Amino acid sequence: QVQLVESGGGLVQAGGSLRLSCAASGRTFSSYAMGWFQQAPGKEREFVAAISWNGGRTYYADSVKGRFTISRDNAKNTVYLRMNSLKPEDTGVYYCAALSGGRYDSRDEYDYWGQGTQVTVSS
Repeated sequence: QVQLVESGGGLVQAGGSLRLSCAASGRTFSSYAMGWFQQAPGKEREFVAAISWNGGRTYYADSVKGRFTISRDNAKNTVYLRMNSLKPEDTGVYYCAALSGGRYDSRDEYDYWGQGTQVTVSS
């Protein structure tokens, strides 16, 4: 069992930056790949970024490549999402999730989810 708690969301102007954090409970955090997903108003939850269990591989949606960076600190049981050059279309609730196996970009494959943190980007 893994419990996930996101933080770091907020209101920011376009072009600004935020860093999201996701703290995990449990001693098995390092055995999971981790992902971030965005749910914009009225839309389905979509893949943003993912990182392998040891941080050696990262994956990004085309829409955030070059702007967002995912990282993890297994000693702190935490995964991060650094968001730069934010755009209004980045607005939404951001969820972190833990993946034991399967496709990184498929929300149906993830085993555990956090409650989400709101990101609002004003134009």
